[in-house]
Amino acid sequence: MTTWTADECAEQWGVQVGTWNSYVSRGQAPAPLPAPDDAGRRVWDAAAVRAFPRPGAGHRRTSAAAEELLAEMAETGARMAELRDRQRELLRAGRDAGCEIRAMSEALGISRQTAYAWLKN
Repeated sequence: MTTWTADECAEQWGVQVGTWNSYVSRGQAPAPLPAPDDAGRRVWDAAAVRAFPRPGAGHRRTSAAAEELLAEMAETGARMAELRDRQRELLRAGRDAGCEIRAMSEALGISRQTAYAWLKN
């Protein structure tokens, strides 16, 4: 069995050691093992820490599958930013060519208000 100190548990959960100790004292984290390590420190079963549902808004213990999804989301977000930039370019070109706002906004899949705002900037 792999064991972790409070420092290692806090690092795994992405919190400060004081926060980790607060979670433990409130029962929001696994209890330490009954026997301390060779240095006399409290230790926890690493598997139990990984499996325990972490409380708090900053919760971000993700699996490999979740990390893959997050990477794909970031990639999609970057592509969408590129597409928005292209929409703006096309909108300006359409304005210069004399196209109507309504027709351009419908073709780009944006609202007329968005089209006007983008042309304003």
